[in-house]
Amino acid sequence: MRAVQRVGERLEQAARLGAGGRRAEGRGRPRSSAPLAGLLAPPLAWLLVVYVGSLALLVVSAFFSLDDFTGKVTTNLTLGNLDEAFTEPDYWSLVARSVGVAAAVTAICLALALPSAFYISKVARRGAKRGLVVAMILPLWTGYLVKAFGLRAIFDPGSGPGTGGLLSSGVGWSPGFGYASVVATLAYLWFPYMLLSVYTGFERLPDSLLDASSDLGAGSVRTFRSVVVPVLVPSIAAGSIFTFSLSLGDYITVKIVGGTAQMIGNIIERALLAPNQPLAAAFTLWPIGLMVAYLWTMGRLGAFENL
Repeated sequence: MRAVQRVGERLEQAARLGAGGRRAEGRGRPRSSAPLAGLLAPPLAWLLVVYVGSLALLVVSAFFSLDDFTGKVTTNLTLGNLDEAFTEPDYWSLVARSVGVAAAVTAICLALALPSAFYISKVARRGAKRGLVVAMILPLWTGYLVKAFGLRAIFDPGSGPGTGGLLSSGVGWSPGFGYASVVATLAYLWFPYMLLSVYTGFERLPDSLLDASSDLGAGSVRTFRSVVVPVLVPSIAAGSIFTFSLSLGDYITVKIVGGTAQMIGNIIERALLAPNQPLAAAFTLWPIGLMVAYLWTMGRLGAFENL
């Protein structure tokens, strides 16, 4: 017994000496942050100058005016563009519809991602996980316009048998252009982003928590509400940033499958083609403000820890 105690004392002494030696070695050779700063400087400079700088110029240009005779932008400051963009009731309803479309796309992507990610992470065999993940994100490997025009053939009643015409006559569903087509198309386009985020959240969820919940008598609904959801909230918030922001600012899909539907991006495009860049800049303050508020809310939910 005494021999065992001596061995334990020697091991503790060796561990203390090793830890002290490592600390002394660390103090003797301080790490320099210069290499790390050199690596981060170019991308940070690019971000500040190109992205943040362009946003600042965009906001400033919203206060410029147009020359009535030449139609060119002048340096005369005015609040007329902001007044038109933020006080017209029609634009308020347009912004509300845009937010509704983005929220609907996010909800659909989440409803599809939860069971899919759970099956891939917790049910599928180890060898099949990679193949399933690749299959789910495979649409990202196809061009944006190819996918949008492919879905247009489904929603267009006059596209011929086998697509829109067959659906409208064969199964009693009448497809066509409108906000429903826009929501379905955007959900298909951005679903992989939500899936990857939720799948990452499920991978971080220990199986022991699910087993413990089952052993304590909790059902599937209670386990999902009390165990799974709290762990997945940051991942869901991270995925929703992609689906919500990409849907809110989209205008190409609306032009392809939306028919007469309009979103805030289409108004910005129309103002640019007028051309009236100051008015277009004023309209862009809508999505910028909405996304700042949305990102702040998602940040409080821990979204940026999962990006």
